Amino acid sequence: MEEDELELAAGLEAALELAPAVQAAIEQVFPSQDPLDRADFNAVEYINTLFPTEQSLANIDEVVNKIRLKIRRLDDNIRTVVRGQTNVGQDGRQALEEAQKAIQQLFGKIKDIKDKAEKSEQMVKEITRDIKQLDHAKRHLTTSITTLNHLHMLAGGVDSLEAMTRRRQYGEVANLLQGVVNVLEHFNKYMGIPQIRQLSERVKAAQNELGQQILADFEEAFPSQGTKRPGGPSNVLRDACLVANVLDPRIKQEIIKKFIKQHLSEYLVLFQENQDVAWLDKIDRRYAWIKRQLVDYEEKYGRMFPPEWCMTERIAVEFCHVTRTELAKIMRTRAKEIEVKLLLFAIQRTTNFEGLLAKRFSGCTLADGTKKPEVPPPSTNPFLEDETGTETDEIVIEKSDMDKPKKPKVPDNPFHGIVSKCFEPHLYVYIESQDKNLGELIDRFVADFKAQGPPKPNVDEGGAVLPSCADLFVYYKKCMVQCSQLSTGEPMIALTTIFQKYLREYAWKILSGNLPKTTSSSGGLTITSLLKEKEGSEVAKFTVEELCLICSILSTAEYCLATTQQLEEKLKEKVDASLVERINLTGEMDTFSIVISNSIQLLVQDLDAACDPALTAMSKMQWQNVEHVGDQSPYVTSVILHIKQNVPIIRDNLASTRKYFTQFCIKFANSFIPKFINHLFKCKPISMVGAEQLLLDTHSLKMVLLDLPSIGSQVVRKAPASYTKIVVKGMTRAEMILKVVMAPHELPVVFVDNYIKLLADCSTDTFQKILDMKGLKRSEQSSMLDLFRQRLPAPPSGVENAGSLSLSAPTPEQESSRIRKLEKLIKKRL
Repeated sequence: MEEDELELAAGLEAALELAPAVQAAIEQVFPSQDPLDRADFNAVEYINTLFPTEQSLANIDEVVNKIRLKIRRLDDNIRTVVRGQTNVGQDGRQALEEAQKAIQQLFGKIKDIKDKAEKSEQMVKEITRDIKQLDHAKRHLTTSITTLNHLHMLAGGVDSLEAMTRRRQYGEVANLLQGVVNVLEHFNKYMGIPQIRQLSERVKAAQNELGQQILADFEEAFPSQGTKRPGGPSNVLRDACLVANVLDPRIKQEIIKKFIKQHLSEYLVLFQENQDVAWLDKIDRRYAWIKRQLVDYEEKYGRMFPPEWCMTERIAVEFCHVTRTELAKIMRTRAKEIEVKLLLFAIQRTTNFEGLLAKRFSGCTLADGTKKPEVPPPSTNPFLEDETGTETDEIVIEKSDMDKPKKPKVPDNPFHGIVSKCFEPHLYVYIESQDKNLGELIDRFVADFKAQGPPKPNVDEGGAVLPSCADLFVYYKKCMVQCSQLSTGEPMIALTTIFQKYLREYAWKILSGNLPKTTSSSGGLTITSLLKEKEGSEVAKFTVEELCLICSILSTAEYCLATTQQLEEKLKEKVDASLVERINLTGEMDTFSIVISNSIQLLVQDLDAACDPALTAMSKMQWQNVEHVGDQSPYVTSVILHIKQNVPIIRDNLASTRKYFTQFCIKFANSFIPKFINHLFKCKPISMVGAEQLLLDTHSLKMVLLDLPSIGSQVVRKAPASYTKIVVKGMTRAEMILKVVMAPHELPVVFVDNYIKLLADCSTDTFQKILDMKGLKRSEQSSMLDLFRQRLPAPPSGVENAGSLSLSAPTPEQESSRIRKLEKLIKKRL
């Protein structure tokens, strides 16, 4: 029995387990502090709470009675609630029945309202049906009356139009015809009616008749073969032009064509190909004739044609087309007689006439024939300048011009080329002439240089630029502007080719050809021989004048390089957009760059060769016999003397091109320092005192080289960082070599580790040279080399030849080797 009760209690507990959300909602609606109402109620804990000790069991009967009383109250409450829910179903069914009855009553009322609304709508339709019929009748009646009025107007207008056409009353016809055409447009949808179609055909017939009649009137007034012209414009013809505006546009075009043809008939006779005035030397007479004819037209016929016909401009445009055809024909026939001056004269007069047309007319009629050229976008050239000035203006390359605001390019003349286009096939004469003139100009430059000699040094302005280069580019600009006025097509490409040819000739004949050459005691040395390092040979130094000449040629080449770049931009602006890609002066700019490089190399080799005897003397001294350390050695004084003699002259003459002076300093450092280290290795054997003296000399040379860019200058400037880095790196290596030589070698392991730490050079050749400088015997050197190979750091993966591994950047010897390779390449280019 107890087991059944326990199972029943467990089943009830399982059945009464509610979801957490439901339990939370119950606790919120019926909050309670009673432990029996908790969802996690535990009977054992509750009993332990009631009877915490054995003594508390004394009042167990009282507690049981209270619980039974509470159970009885709960049973009463549950019984009351259950009995209260007994009648809920019956009440619900009764409420549902009442709601259904209310819905049925509401549905009946809605149906009654709908029936009444339909009856009302039917009644309104019956009332408004008559009103709608009246509105439709009114609309149709209005349309009928309007159509009848238009028909009456059309019929009357057609009759009047035919009558006025026969009487040539063009003034009234012009207004009437436009009205008839407008009225006829209203009957387009009634063309199926025979009467309407008949009126439309009568209008078309009247228009055709008017067109033929007006053409006949103009033919009678201006006969094609007639020799006499009427004294003035006719009112009938003026009104006829107004009628032609309304007629088919072909009538208007025919009138214009016949009138212009008749007006220019005299021109074709006067300037026939066999006439003397037809040749280019009398081209002014053609333009003078058309000017007189346009003035005569304005006086006699200006009011006869409507202003929107632009008859004056049409006559001028047709004259240009005829003139271009006639000139092209006669120039093909007499091509051998065309000379440059004659051709330029004719082109100049023609372009002046085209400019006059642009000032007088807008070019609105060019769409009928020649297409107007498109206005190019504003130029982005930072050196753009006003081209309306004189032809001798120089091409400015100052840096201040780069900061000036850019000027938009002036729109092209709409009449440009309308006549002058015929000269383009013959511009080869002009190109050949410029080729010849430029050749003579280069020859004159060569002769003037030989006669006048090199320019005088100009220290204040930073070196003299050869005046011939400015003359060359001024002439280039003159040719470019002149050719662009003649043509922007293939002739500009041909002229560019001529420019390229003589830029190269100027670079080689005037610049490279006048670079001074050196001589030695054993014979002459060319420029290219200076690129080879010859130790021990006594090379004669350049004089001050020769150094100034080299700097002048370098400055001139730099000017030509910058101006050539500007010239390329100008040519691209002038030429047609489709030909821009064919303008390329990169090769010529490279040529001037080679001249600059050769000039710098000459300056470097001259100073380098002057220092060679001092370095040779250093290597031949008996350094093992030096007993004490004194001031700097004589060879250091000699090197410093040569530097102080050459560098200030070069710096002052390259003041305007500081970047190339910096290049000179860098190249000299890259050449001198490896050579100094090579001579340092030749000093063997060296005692401890000798090594200290060499270390002092090396430090003196290092300080002089660091001060090289501003040596002998009143204004002290900080040397460029790139140059300082090269000097510090190279001379520090020389100092480290001497410090290794000074180190004791009694402990081979310490010596080898010290060498690797100071020089960071894993080359056995360098280590062998250090041992030679210390004066070690071959047996000692052999053990040292074996130890050196053992102490070398492990090479990184992928490197097979560990003997030639370098722990840092390339050594000065390697850099010197690379420089010599570069010099050989430059030699080949020369």
